[in-house]
Amino acid sequence: MVREFARKHGSALRGLAVVGGALATAAAVAVGAVLAVFFAATVVVIAVMASALLALAGLALRAKKARAQRDDGVIEARHLGGHHWVAYGWNERQGR
Repeated sequence: MVREFARKHGSALRGLAVVGGALATAAAVAVGAVLAVFFAATVVVIAVMASALLALAGLALRAKKARAQRDDGVIEARHLGGHHWVAYGWNERQGR
């Protein structure tokens, strides 16, 4: 009679196995939720860094264009060492 009961209804530890399976499932769901939040935050940080990089690139291009358009009469000079300098563009200025 005991053997027939065990054969029909499973092991005596079946209830413990069900509880263990439920706990494992809950733990897996919790770990998955934490990982999802972590990776979402990572994507947000990457997006913020990319937008900051694009903003700085835009400012650099704007500054480069503004510098190219500006002609304030400054000539270019290169230091050759000691007291020796060579100036370029001084004879091409408009006011002379």
